[in-house]
Amino acid sequence: MKNAKVESFEDLNVYQRARELTNRIYELTRGKDFTKDFGLVNQIRRASVSIMSNIAEGFERGGNVEFTQFLFIAKGSCGEVRAQTTIAYDQKYIQNVDYEKITNSCRQVSGMLSNLINYLKQSQYRGAKYKKPPHKSMADEWNEFLKQVKNEKNA
Repeated sequence: MKNAKVESFEDLNVYQRARELTNRIYELTRGKDFTKDFGLVNQIRRASVSIMSNIAEGFERGGNVEFTQFLFIAKGSCGEVRAQTTIAYDQKYIQNVDYEKITNSCRQVSGMLSNLINYLKQSQYRGAKYKKPPHKSMADEWNEFLKQVKNEKNA
């Protein structure tokens, strides 16, 4: 992992992957045929932006319960992007290779969101807006989570 400390939502790997997905959606929706479908372009862009935005907003709320709620919304938006990508593919706005890349990226981000949601549900730390437990800070909790993910990848 590039960054072992989480101090802001920009440090979250899932946010970084969601940002890449959003940028790819914007790139694809600039395609000649795609740009003519104003409704689909607007909807798929809004859904991809929603993924990033809900990760950011939930993180900034300062509580794990609220963060989890916003992550579920982001996960829903990720599914929405997948569905809209299927429409774009069916209408021949995008090629199969782009369809596969976006679909795989959505599945990756969705899985990362699920993992983070599960972690937050199990965490004893309630969030920065609550009194911190004396034994662990939020940074310690996040770093523990990052180590756990890294160890799972190396296993």
